[in-house]
Amino acid sequence: VCTRKVRVLDVTYNSSNNELVRTKTLVKGAIILVDAHPFKSWYESHYGVKIGVKKGQSAPAEEEGKKSSHVQRKLATRQKGRTLEDAIDHQMASGRLLAKITSRPGQSGRCDGIILEGPELAFYQKQLKK
Repeated sequence: VCTRKVRVLDVTYNSSNNELVRTKTLVKGAIILVDAHPFKSWYESHYGVKIGVKKGQSAPAEEEGKKSSHVQRKLATRQKGRTLEDAIDHQMASGRLLAKITSRPGQSGRCDGIILEGPELAFYQKQLKK
């Protein structure tokens, strides 16, 4: 739903060649780790909910001032259809998200990609454990 410019932290998996993972080569289809902070801040501002809080810790009780009634109604309507997978929440808590490169990166190292979720995320997490 949202696009953000993030830092690529690491290349973690490539189905074609392990050498590309060892040399951290960005190619189309590679699974990478990206910084989760921009997505976390967007989610928290869009839905008004703190995410990525580790178990055993309580969410910090900071209020960002008063919100108008219009903003409160807008956040309440967004809450109705909101769901977040546990796997995504765990990744947000760690500060890193698994993503897949969908473009062909050039010399500059800029690339487009998608955040993994659902069965695709489960598949690649299982592959990474091997």
